[in-house]
Amino acid sequence: MATLTMPQLGESVTEGTVIRWLKQPNDQVALDDPLVEIDTEKVNVEIPSPFAGTLSRIMVEEGQTVPIGTPLAEIQGTGEPASAEQPSGDRAARPPTAAAASAPPQEPMPQTAQPSTGSGRGSDTPKLSPVVARLAAQHNIDPATLRGTGAGGRVTKKDMLAAIEARSAPPSEASPAVTDAPRPLMERPSEDRAVPETPMRRAIADHMIRSRRTAAHAWLVMETDVTALAAARSARKDEFRQREGVTLTYLAFIAHAAARALQEFPRLNATWQDGQLVERRDINLGFAVDVPDGLVVPVVHQADRMSIAALARAIAGIAARARDGGLKLHEIQGGTFTIDNTGAFGTTMSAPIIHQPQVAILTTEAISKRPVVIPDRDGADALAIRAMMNLCLSFDHRALDGALAARFTARVKEIIEAVDPDTPIH
Repeated sequence: MATLTMPQLGESVTEGTVIRWLKQPNDQVALDDPLVEIDTEKVNVEIPSPFAGTLSRIMVEEGQTVPIGTPLAEIQGTGEPASAEQPSGDRAARPPTAAAASAPPQEPMPQTAQPSTGSGRGSDTPKLSPVVARLAAQHNIDPATLRGTGAGGRVTKKDMLAAIEARSAPPSEASPAVTDAPRPLMERPSEDRAVPETPMRRAIADHMIRSRRTAAHAWLVMETDVTALAAARSARKDEFRQREGVTLTYLAFIAHAAARALQEFPRLNATWQDGQLVERRDINLGFAVDVPDGLVVPVVHQADRMSIAALARAIAGIAARARDGGLKLHEIQGGTFTIDNTGAFGTTMSAPIIHQPQVAILTTEAISKRPVVIPDRDGADALAIRAMMNLCLSFDHRALDGALAARFTARVKEIIEAVDPDTPIH
C-alpha cells in the first residue's frame, strides 16, 4: 500500500486544492495515469499516478484545500514507484512525474476552511476552486455569468481574472475602431479604486520576502558584446520560424550558454535542502514567465543536453502553457537555476531576487547599440558601434563568493560572444 501526498507544486506554493478526482476507489490505474486535478494560487495541474495498481481510498474530497505533504489517497500498487532520481548513467531519461509517494507522508495539518465551491458529486454544475470562489466573492462576480474554459466548462482562475480586469476598464459609448496604435496595458481609473490582494500576488510576496530573509543576496553586472550573436540570429530566424514554428530568440542562445557554464561551475547549479547545499546533477533551467496578475517559473529539464533549437522550442512551449494554464507537473518542479528575461521589456540593469531554494538567478537585459572602445587590427584603440547587453547575476553569498560568481558570469559572456554564423543550432 502506498500513500499519494500533496506534491510540491512550485517552490513558493504551500498548499493545493483538490478540484476533481479523475479516478474513483477500486479503479485500476496505470503508471502515470492522470489521477487527480490540483489547483494552487499559481497553476492548475493533473497529478499522475506514481504506481500501477488500484486506487483503494480517497482521503481528501473535492473542493478541500490542504498543505503540501498531506496524504491524498492510498494506492494498492502492483508496479514500481516513479522515481524522482534517474540512475547516474541515464541522464536522458524522462524527468520526475509525480508526487513523493515513496516518501513517508507528513503529518497532515488542519484543513483550510473554504467557501462554497459548487454542488456535490453528480451535479451538472462544474465545481469552483476555492481560489476562484474567493475572487468571485471579493469582486461580487457571479461565476454562472462567465463562460468557463476549464474541464467540463469549469470557470478557472484565468477566467475570473479576465472578468475582473474587464470590469475595471471604464465603459465606452461605442466600440473603438481597430487601429495600429498601441493600447496601454492598464487603464487609468476615473477615480481612486481599491485593488484587493489576489492569491497569486500573496504567494509571490511571501516567496520573495522569504528569499530576501533567507539568502545573503549579492549582485554583479557584466557587459556582453552580442554583435556577432545578433547577426547570426538575424541570418537564421526566418528560416527557423518556417521550419520549427517558433521564434529563434536571443534567450535560447543565452540559456544554452548558461547551461554550458553551469556544467563547469556546479556550485551555482545547486539548491538548499535540509540545511545543506546540494550541487545538483541535472541542469534544470527555470524561466520567469509573466502571466495575468503575476509570474510563474516553469522548468526545462536537463537543459544542458539540448541544442539551441531544442531550447527555443522548449522555452516557447512552457511559456505558452504557463499563460494558458496547461503546465504539466514536472514542468513546475525541480528547477536548479533560473533565468529572467526582463530585457525584453527594455530594462538595462536589474537586481533579481533568488528563486528559493536555488542559489543564483541570471537576468538578461535589453540589447542596445552604443559606441565601444575595441582594438583595431594593429592593436590600437578604436571606437565602434556594437550591440551590447548586460548580464545581471544575483547569488547567495552563503553558497559562493563574488570571485566564483564573476568567473561563472564571465564564462557565460565568453560563450555568448563566441557565437558566429557557423555556430550549430541543432
